[in-house]
Amino acid sequence: QVQLVESGGGLVQAGESLRLSCAASGNFLQIDAMGWYRQAPGKQRELAASVTTGGRTNYADSVKGRFTISRDNAKNTVYLQMNRLKPEDTAVYSCNAVYRTYGWTNLEVWGQGTLVTVSS
Repeated sequence: QVQLVESGGGLVQAGESLRLSCAASGNFLQIDAMGWYRQAPGKQRELAASVTTGGRTNYADSVKGRFTISRDNAKNTVYLQMNRLKPEDTAVYSCNAVYRTYGWTNLEVWGQGTLVTVSS
C-alpha cells in the first residue's frame, strides 16, 4: 500500500507565494509520474502540473510562468512552488502518483488534498 501525505496549503493574499509538498511512502518498487491536480468550487478537477521521473514537466496554461513543479526522487517527494497567486487559484490541491509495485504492476494513488485559498 502506498500513501501520499501533502502539506503546505493555507490562506494567502493575491500576489503571495505558497509551496506544497507531497511525500510518498509505503511498499513500492518505484514512483513514476507525480503531479498536482486542483479542483475549484463548482468546477471539475484539472491538472495543474506534473513531472516524470526524468524531470519532464507539464503545466496547465493558467499556471505557466507562475508555478514550478519539482521532485526529489531520493525522498519520493514532489513539490509545487506557487508564485504570484491569484484568487482563481483557490482550490483543493491533490497530489497524484503513479507507482510500480514489486509485481511490476502500475497503480495510481491520490493524496487527501490540501486547501489553497487566495484572497483578493
